[in-house]
Amino acid sequence: MKIYSYIVNHDTGFAPNPFYGYCTLANCKPKIRKTAEIGDLIFGLSCKARNNYLIYAMKVNEKLTFREYFNDNRFMQKKPKFNEKKVICKCGDNIYEPISENVYRQLQSMHSLNCSCEEDLKNKKKDLSGEYVLISNEYVYFGRKGPVLPDGLKNLIVGRGHKNNFPEDTKRSAIDFFDSLSKGIQNSPTIWPEDDDSWKGI
Repeated sequence: MKIYSYIVNHDTGFAPNPFYGYCTLANCKPKIRKTAEIGDLIFGLSCKARNNYLIYAMKVNEKLTFREYFNDNRFMQKKPKFNEKKVICKCGDNIYEPISENVYRQLQSMHSLNCSCEEDLKNKKKDLSGEYVLISNEYVYFGRKGPVLPDGLKNLIVGRGHKNNFPEDTKRSAIDFFDSLSKGIQNSPTIWPEDDDSWKGI
């Protein structure tokens, strides 16, 4: 079992996407998505200027290909709908439609060019290089306001990239900390309109 930690630079509800009963990491962090295995824990932290508090934590329960993710009925609501007014409809992360073997079309999304119908090829290449989508139904999402890490877990704090090489005592402390947290969505994403409560009860 491994512990992963990284800084969530843009907490918009897109990556990770904590809605509809599953926390999914389908875009960004390709190295984590490619190497993480079922049972691993992932901790996403805020930046140093925001005290490196915990934005979310998830246990990897499933690891799907983009094709499997796109076609799975459980995740149809995670396909973005830009004709809807609610923000939750626009931050869907199920954005890669399989066209043929290893060929995908990027849907209009937070990773397309200026959220338009035009593909952002740089984002597309980076996203697809991760090869897999990580799925969790054991997660906590704090979004804009979360707890600061306990003193025994300060070494989870990372700058660029991610960390996944921790001593056994840190792993045990991380597991205990994760188990102690109330699961589910606790707050809205950091970047979210104040007057939009579509994230609640989802």
